[in-house]
Amino acid sequence: MPLGLYISVPFCQTKCTYCNFASDVFSGAVFEKYIARLCAEIKNAPETADALDGRFESAVDSVYFGGGTPTLLDVSQLDRVFVTIRQNFDVRPDAEITLECAPGTLSGTVLECLPRNGVNRVSLGVQSFVDQEARSVGRLHNRETVLNDIARLRGAGIWNINVDLIAGLPHQTPASWELSLDELIATAVPHASVYMLEVDGDSRLGRELIAGGQKYHAHSVPDEDLVADMYEAACERLNAAGIKQYEISNFARPGFESKHNLKYWTRQPYLGFGVDAHSMLLANARIGAHNLRSHGPNAIRFSNTDILESYVAGSAAQPALVSWSSALQETCFLGLRLTSGLSLERIAAQFGNQAREELFSVIAECVASGLMEQRGDAIRLTPKGRLLSNEVFEKFVSLELATF
Repeated sequence: MPLGLYISVPFCQTKCTYCNFASDVFSGAVFEKYIARLCAEIKNAPETADALDGRFESAVDSVYFGGGTPTLLDVSQLDRVFVTIRQNFDVRPDAEITLECAPGTLSGTVLECLPRNGVNRVSLGVQSFVDQEARSVGRLHNRETVLNDIARLRGAGIWNINVDLIAGLPHQTPASWELSLDELIATAVPHASVYMLEVDGDSRLGRELIAGGQKYHAHSVPDEDLVADMYEAACERLNAAGIKQYEISNFARPGFESKHNLKYWTRQPYLGFGVDAHSMLLANARIGAHNLRSHGPNAIRFSNTDILESYVAGSAAQPALVSWSSALQETCFLGLRLTSGLSLERIAAQFGNQAREELFSVIAECVASGLMEQRGDAIRLTPKGRLLSNEVFEKFVSLELATF
């Protein structure tokens, strides 16, 4: 099974107030050291997988540069990473190759570099088309910048573009949210991601909200009910415009669903490189035979440190063997993120009939409470269930599986 590759670039022009990722503003002097360490990690991938008893596969059908802001790298640095990937992996001709981009950071030289290296998809971190809302969380772009970047990408031959929006930003109202949705639909981009603002205590805005303060425009953040209403409005508007919801936060025109992200939700193997990057590989047969049941999927997960200095210094990845019960739970709560839901027959084929039967109590509870619906062999979240998805997922995670 071909791998997906995730490349972490943790450098930003400015740190958004809501962000809790392992990204920040760093001196450009750090970039070279980071790229050298990143390329060395990519070259050592087969040895790392073998040492952790993961099944290595050289074929790759998706590559995703995330961050941070990968477009802050120099063209020579981007070229080096792409060359290193292709020297050590068999990147398929039809691979989806995505680069995240903060609007306004797409220089002419970087724009020329992308198609040359096979980039065929760009994800723009817009968050809002209303300038006041974008500025309130530390974004440096405006509406005009976003529209200009979309036009320039298309001029370079990159039409597969994603736009991120966040419901719940400071100063956001139902009317201003409708303006952002109008602009998004008018751009005719084939993919959109819509997130509800989460109050995370590790972010500056989150800490201020929890403390009840007014810094970072915390006093202007909409309440949870209004955020939920805006999310539901986005689902309705985007679906009506032909940008169909296929995952809790993701919408696409037919054929433009994110191949890379689908790997995460369907538990396909992937390798992550860089700060705070995570990986999941199928476990070698000797592990499966010794520790897990002899049929169905089993895996090893490992992750890098989220501290830049430790990563550059050579900190080793931390592994964790996925138990059989955890593999089943992951299959459930990741698969339920998809609008298409889960096939119970597929669960039985992978984990056995008894495993499927042990899920019935949770399924029945969720159906009775309106969080889930079952149609024949398929189960999926209802609109209410998507709003309360964490509550649903927790039921599967906390389920004690007696036979596992």
